[in-house]
Amino acid sequence: MDIYLFGIFLLACCAAGATGAVFQPGKWYETLEKPSWTPPDWAFPVAWTSIYLLISFAGARVAVLNDNGFAMAFWASQAAFSTLWTPIFFGLRRLKGALLVMVPLWGSVAGCVWFHFQLDFWAGLAFVPYLVWVSVAAALNASVWRLNPGVKPIIPSDL
Repeated sequence: MDIYLFGIFLLACCAAGATGAVFQPGKWYETLEKPSWTPPDWAFPVAWTSIYLLISFAGARVAVLNDNGFAMAFWASQAAFSTLWTPIFFGLRRLKGALLVMVPLWGSVAGCVWFHFQLDFWAGLAFVPYLVWVSVAAALNASVWRLNPGVKPIIPSDL
């Protein structure tokens, strides 16, 4: 694995994760009704830090391999959809809109698992926790949307 490529992928993950610093859950999220199986607050930064390290590792392993086009395309698309979800859910408070972003995000991560496994066992395996996490996140997003039908989205002009 090329350490410089790992650093580039990790930097991309940090850029995507920066939306979490800009659009923090805050008091609004605390007031929402959530299912009993909602992970504790401390689990989110632990999960994301682990996921970012793992998928940076996966990206660095696969980036140097032949025929990596689909793997890299799915890697880029999961990063884009992951970056998009946070401002839609926390920034604009559009619970249904965020759920709609979850569909291509889940598909992108599943594509990463599939295509990374085709090229490198360890890279594919590194994406499995992300697929589990995004599955839980999608179910949580759906449950929060269902449990909080009266949430009013923020109109960008109100920001």
